Amino acid sequence: MGRVGRILFPAILVLAVYYAVFGGEYSIFEIGSARQELARVQEELERLRAENDSLRAWADSLETDRWTIERLAREEHGLVRDGEEIVRITGGEPQDTARSPE
Repeated sequence: MGRVGRILFPAILVLAVYYAVFGGEYSIFEIGSARQELARVQEELERLRAENDSLRAWADSLETDRWTIERLAREEHGLVRDGEEIVRITGGEPQDTARSPE
């Protein structure tokens, strides 16, 4: 290996390491970014699976449990049984009529 080979080989090696670390599609930064994206997507997938399980349980309750259907009808449509009364509570300020002026 001559003088040119001793200079050229380390230079090519340095360039190859630089490209592997900082350049190209598979650089260290791209791999780190892809890992972060993968973690975010996995968290979102887990959240959606939990939501899906909850919705399946709700659908199953609506298909099989008559008490769930009754509760939903009462809440959504204000249905009552014979002899029951509906009491509505509004969020207004209570009026105190028992106060005497001072």
